[in-house]
Amino acid sequence: MHQDSVDAIKGHPLYAELVAKRKRFAWTLTIVMLAIYYGFILVIAFAKQILAAPLAAGMTTTVGIPVGVLIILSAFVLTGIYVFRANGEFDRLTRAIKEDLQ
Repeated sequence: MHQDSVDAIKGHPLYAELVAKRKRFAWTLTIVMLAIYYGFILVIAFAKQILAAPLAAGMTTTVGIPVGVLIILSAFVLTGIYVFRANGEFDRLTRAIKEDLQ
């Protein structure tokens, strides 16, 4: 890509909007995921009896198993949320920038 094209893209007002929205959204999802993971670690560190409790009387499966599965699934869900927004709003802004510069 030529430097003139790069400068034109960077100077476009929609590009600034795209970068700001994408950055803010990515940081929001990052903070949510970190809160989920670190919350789990803090429960393990300070209240392990919660996760060590059996799901029901006489069961060997503990509460920690489904909680761990939910944490893993939350990563997939958050990724899906990002992809959904990226394929919608972010792609729409990118197309608008490309159309304006052609």
